[in-house]
Amino acid sequence: MRESAAVRRLGAPLGVAGLVAAGAVLVGVVDPYVPGHYPACPLLRRTGVYCPGCGGLRGLHALVHGDLAAAVHANALAVVGYAVFVPLWVLWCVRAARHGGGLPLRVTRGRGWALTAVVLAFTVVRNLPCGAALAP
Repeated sequence: MRESAAVRRLGAPLGVAGLVAAGAVLVGVVDPYVPGHYPACPLLRRTGVYCPGCGGLRGLHALVHGDLAAAVHANALAVVGYAVFVPLWVLWCVRAARHGGGLPLRVTRGRGWALTAVVLAFTVVRNLPCGAALAP
């Protein structure tokens, strides 16, 4: 009886893992370097400014194919996000299996502002000449 309760509590983290895996497989199979497979970034197309997500699909594609250097070149912030996601997901699974605990990281106002500041700084720097290495 206890094992079935633990499996039931793992439903949310396993569902998230399934969605992330399906997305990674799709991006791994459908090459974002080939025009027409994915929509172009509207901000980049209209203004020439890289948004914080520009290069994220190309980075994930490179990561799925084992090319970490290309992934970091495409979008370093996305690669950091993927790297942070994995241990948080594992911790979520452990907490859910043991006692039905939720996400291991509470999003407080301070953390939200800090994340916003990091994303904005990344966006600004990658669009400056000195941050050209961060541009996809």
